[in-house]
Amino acid sequence: MRMNKINQINVKNVNLHYAAAAYKERSLKSLMANIFSKKETNNHVADIHALKNINVQIVSGERVGLLGHNGAGKSTFLKTVAGLYPISSGELKVQGQVRSLFDLSLGFEPDATGRENILYRGLLLGLSPKFMREKIDEIVEFADLGEFIDYPIKTYSAGMQVRLAFAISTTVGGDILLLDEVIGAGDANFMAKAKVRISSLIEKAEILVLASHDFGALQSICTRGLVFHHGELLFDGEITDAIAEYKKINGLADAN
Repeated sequence: MRMNKINQINVKNVNLHYAAAAYKERSLKSLMANIFSKKETNNHVADIHALKNINVQIVSGERVGLLGHNGAGKSTFLKTVAGLYPISSGELKVQGQVRSLFDLSLGFEPDATGRENILYRGLLLGLSPKFMREKIDEIVEFADLGEFIDYPIKTYSAGMQVRLAFAISTTVGGDILLLDEVIGAGDANFMAKAKVRISSLIEKAEILVLASHDFGALQSICTRGLVFHHGELLFDGEITDAIAEYKKINGLADAN
């Protein structure tokens, strides 16, 4: 007898720290100068506490919006759930196939063609080469790159790279869909196609987690809201109340 699959996100007492060493030196020149300098530098930069004791459970059927100022922790939360960032302490359990739409241009090989990069990106998404070969024509048509699909990625504009990455990443949906802000594809016609595809992915996903500053989009799509502030989860409740709490925390006048 086959059990129904349970899709959920469980976050218990999760903390995440960034190593400060990556931020201490602003340039290669200053780093090398310090390495070869005889002068001792004892300046200590504390690790960045990006997520602070986060507790939340998200289950099938939920549409959750993440609110917070830039650097509040909402994007970090998404990437942690996606498995991109290892947690420092606590417990994180994600049940279900995850599809994430952020950092779309990451994972491309600049010297390889667009067609070759379709296969590379598919592997990063955990999809088989056979599946990606079957989807190549569909991806090429959606990205609308014409003959450039057989040119190296390094010849693409930023908009062309985003269009191709979006076409690849949205070829197949997942049980859990993670979205970070609006995807800027530059072209009005492509944006119209992208919105239709995103709407389809949202409809099919068991769980949606969306980080956005667009209150209208959050209210139309989500029913629950999480408000982050300096790495802490300060509010978890109905989306309208979450928006009001976000405005209150950040000293914003209510537009209504």
